Amino acid sequence: MTEIHFIVEEAPEGGFIARAVGADIYTEADSIEDLYAQVRDAVRCHFDEGQLPTLIRLHITREEVLAA
Repeated sequence: MTEIHFIVEEAPEGGFIARAVGADIYTEADSIEDLYAQVRDAVRCHFDEGQLPTLIRLHITREEVLAA
């Protein structure tokens, strides 16, 4: 695997939640900078040394509500 993708959402209680696409990896953090470190750590823990992806892609989404 050369890369892994994560969907990142803002958590309702604050902070961020990241879920991997196609792998059973989930992590969360209070800030986006902390999330970067948490995602890297989670990927290293999930894959064996020879199986580590070379790229981690974060797709950061955010919900906005507008009055009609």
